[in-house]
Amino acid sequence: MGTVGTLRSAGVRGGDEVVVPAYGNPEVAEAVLEVGALPVFAEVDGDSFCLDPAAVADAVTPRTAAVVAVHRFGRPADMGWIREIGQRHGLLVVSADDAGAGQADQDCVRRRRDRAAYLDGRLTGVLTPPAVAGHTYEEYVVRVPGNGRPDRDAFARALRARGVACRVPVQAPVYRLPVIRRDVYLPQTERAVDETLALPVRAELSRRELQRMAAACNALGGLLQPAF
Repeated sequence: MGTVGTLRSAGVRGGDEVVVPAYGNPEVAEAVLEVGALPVFAEVDGDSFCLDPAAVADAVTPRTAAVVAVHRFGRPADMGWIREIGQRHGLLVVSADDAGAGQADQDCVRRRRDRAAYLDGRLTGVLTPPAVAGHTYEEYVVRVPGNGRPDRDAFARALRARGVACRVPVQAPVYRLPVIRRDVYLPQTERAVDETLALPVRAELSRRELQRMAAACNALGGLLQPAF
């Protein structure tokens, strides 16, 4: 059952509020709108890019009916704390994967984890994702140090020129997208949008390709200074 069906079957309806992530794909907020409820955007955790449980607690009002947490880039959201908040307030808690995240076999996940571990130990030009249990590395998302979006975008162009197929994983906060637009500003979400870059860790990448990618990132990263 998809998010829309889950919300409907739980009785979420017009006038209800549903806490959703501000960083990521818009499908969750669109599902909330489809059942007639109001999406309430909560802040991202700076390490996981998933819902920050403290922000979820702050977003709860008497009209809140549910929370939808998304496991981002293969890293699980902090469902223990989020479920505890839900139980405290009598809320439906729904967990979902990124739109399009595949159910890879265990060998594929193991290979991605091996490639992620290799990059963890060799990348110095970017800020690597914290290693946590359960991460399947659907994407290997780093932060580019510097002055936000201009430096990140320049870094990405330079990497692509060197043959690295990187991509910007999230183009804008969900609350800035047409149709969903809300008068909201969440600083951790804005910073994540401006700094994140997904590097390839697909299972078929060779060690030589990983070495070239690490060398390119480290060379470029040395040119960028952290913003103060």
